[in-house]
Amino acid sequence: VMNFALPAKGQLSMHCSANIGDEGSAILFGLSGTGKTTLSADPDRDLIGDDEHVWTDSGVCNFEDGCYAKLIDLDKEAEPVIAAALSKPGTLIENVPALPGRPLAETDPQELDLTDGTITENTRFAYPLAANPHVADGAAGPHPRTIVLLTADAFGVLPPVSILDADEVMYHFVTGYTSKLAGTEVGVTEPQAAFSACFGSPFMSRPPSGYAELLAKRMADHETRCVLLNTGWSGGPYGKGHRISIQHTRALLDAALAGDLDDVETVVHPTLGLRMPVTCPGVPDEVLNPRGTWEDPDGYDAAAERLRGMFRDNYETKGFAELGISAAM
Repeated sequence: VMNFALPAKGQLSMHCSANIGDEGSAILFGLSGTGKTTLSADPDRDLIGDDEHVWTDSGVCNFEDGCYAKLIDLDKEAEPVIAAALSKPGTLIENVPALPGRPLAETDPQELDLTDGTITENTRFAYPLAANPHVADGAAGPHPRTIVLLTADAFGVLPPVSILDADEVMYHFVTGYTSKLAGTEVGVTEPQAAFSACFGSPFMSRPPSGYAELLAKRMADHETRCVLLNTGWSGGPYGKGHRISIQHTRALLDAALAGDLDDVETVVHPTLGLRMPVTCPGVPDEVLNPRGTWEDPDGYDAAAERLRGMFRDNYETKGFAELGISAAM
């Protein structure tokens, strides 16, 4: 209802997380498994909200008052804020099996085996926004300085971070690309490309171009930067490569929020046309260009062409050109 009513008033409703720090506020768009909850729960920043927000004339605010995080294989050292919320009042843990011979009523949530996916890989927990240690006053903040489009590319093709111009933001926003991995949904047995307009197509009751136009206007009015942040695979596809480390992802995100990528030297991806920084604090230079992380560069080139084809097919199928969205690949 909010996603239908608010745009009619000129207010941009969004499926995203949001937080605020010394560098200003940020919003993070992303589908399931891309790190939206994990990355917004930053101990050095105040959380505005986890999943549903609106960008109004006065700033951004949350309107669902809770968080919904994936639990499978949770690294408690890498994600201490989320781990601590397991034990907070009001937390509801889903699909994590009981320990052998131990009634759930007698089990401390911190003792649960979070690697156990025997019920489903999609183990989660819901918890109140107040369970987070640092929540922004009123779950609101000023106009975002940075927008992050999150994707988890299981094909190992997308750069860890790409710097987007205004037209590219609109293209990637309405495209809403990520990969579904085996076990996240019934019937998904191998990685699949997933395209969900506005990073939340099932929730968005208006044509995607309407949300994109509002986003473009807000970004232009407030000089908001945008990056495409890939939290997926490097060195090869899922099963051959490895997941980009959370430490590198956080360093890339921190650099984007601080404006360290605003004027950095870049190179253009020869197949995808994305602008990739050649250096970033806290991240080895060789990580930033995905082709160099593959043992088989020709295999990478073929995978990049296949992914570009998927993007182009989605663009044509959805009729984005007719909606005024410029092609970026």
